[in-house]
Amino acid sequence: MKEHLVIFDTTLRDGEQSPGASMTKEEKLRVARQLERMQVDVIEAGFAAASPGDFAAIQNIARVIKSSTVCSLARSSENDIRRAGEAIAPAVRGRIHTFIATSPIHMEKKLRMTPDQVVEAAVRAVHWAREYTDDVEFSAEDAVRSEVDFLCRVFAAVIEAGASTINVPDTVGYSVPTVWGELMRTLIERVPGAGRVVWSTHCHNDLGMAVANSLAAVLAGARQVECTINGLGERAGNASLEEVVMAVRTRSDLFPVQTRIDTTQIVPASKLVSQITGYPVQPNKAVVGANAFAHESGIHQDGVLKHRETYEIMRAEDVGWAQNKLVLGKHSGRNAFKSRLSALGIVLESEEALNAAFGRFKELADKKHEIFDEDLQALVSDDEMTPPGEHFKLVYSRVCSETGETPAADVTLTVGGVERKAAGIGSGPVDATFKAIESIAASGAQLLLYSVNAITTGTDAQGEVTVRLARQGRIVNGNGADTDIVIASARAYLNALNKLQFPDRLDPQGDV
Repeated sequence: MKEHLVIFDTTLRDGEQSPGASMTKEEKLRVARQLERMQVDVIEAGFAAASPGDFAAIQNIARVIKSSTVCSLARSSENDIRRAGEAIAPAVRGRIHTFIATSPIHMEKKLRMTPDQVVEAAVRAVHWAREYTDDVEFSAEDAVRSEVDFLCRVFAAVIEAGASTINVPDTVGYSVPTVWGELMRTLIERVPGAGRVVWSTHCHNDLGMAVANSLAAVLAGARQVECTINGLGERAGNASLEEVVMAVRTRSDLFPVQTRIDTTQIVPASKLVSQITGYPVQPNKAVVGANAFAHESGIHQDGVLKHRETYEIMRAEDVGWAQNKLVLGKHSGRNAFKSRLSALGIVLESEEALNAAFGRFKELADKKHEIFDEDLQALVSDDEMTPPGEHFKLVYSRVCSETGETPAADVTLTVGGVERKAAGIGSGPVDATFKAIESIAASGAQLLLYSVNAITTGTDAQGEVTVRLARQGRIVNGNGADTDIVIASARAYLNALNKLQFPDRLDPQGDV
């Protein structure tokens, strides 16, 4: 029998620290439901002490999720620990994940603490966390640049205090597989009480080796991997969940472990996180990229047609890829619509929300003959996941763009319920529309990113637009979808403006 490899997903915490990837409480719950459907072992739902919004989101997820452990991150301070304990209280299974930096540079420059003080703080944090749950994880932030002797000392102390999972993070993505595997092996051999805990690894991707380092740690004895959907995360991101899971499954001849992940839910999870955060998946991304199972070369095509395994080491169906199929049309009824949403893992919390989404579906069906699953996911993301108390709302838009003439746009918005009109000119119809909107909003925001992706194939496909805005140090993504790319762009811009108008969380303080 192979040992169980715990999959610890931190998309909702570490992944959300990507610039502009902040999620609303409702969006976090959608992602958490999908992670549970995928049978992720531990869902790190956020950082409870970061803000009231993060606290509420974790508590909401803890109430709803039943089969996965719900975890909150916490620094090694009493306030952080108690906020985390209160947030996970409703969970069937709750975990507190506490951390403190252990590298000389962090202890001296950031914490301004001596090694003795760091050990004392770590032990106190574990004792406080144990008041709320027996499932306590401890991380040594920047373990990659920490002294091995000191890591052994602090890990032994927190194990004695009651920690049940010990996480060794490569916080800055500095290590390489041979070195990282050897560090994990050394710690497991040298730390007193190592056999009483689960050893974990959390690797960042700054040198492109997060997955390789994580797998090296597994071969060295780690039995938990911390990762994110699509490798989302600050800077270059984290270890990619889909790559770790499929590597362990595909190379079962090498790895003495197995996961409980339902791999057919990987692609739906990838698409959901991409749509909500506005971070597109590159076409050649392993496992979940659009080209992951595509074959251009004639030699490859011939081989695959004769025998799939000549060039494919995984089956596309095993990770959730399937051919686009017509699922609904303009004559489909409300029950069929609701049933298809349920099959896609989309749960609308009220009849009002369902009716609004169904109305948007009917509008789309009048424009687009074939409605695919991707269209429905985008429709719900666009229509239902707008910030509460939508301040800016598009009422009307008209653009004029012709050869040799300057594009112009007229827009009508409601601002706080009051109708406002404006016109704008620009280098193109989208630019003109944005300038018209901004002449009303006067947000002062800086446009950092404008991205367009076709949701499905065909000239009648919906365009999904991502707009990234920055103002006073806060970065947000806005999303919009429509068969008219200018309308989709306007909705994305307004969605971002609404997030700036109603911030529901603050940037977390710290990382592992």
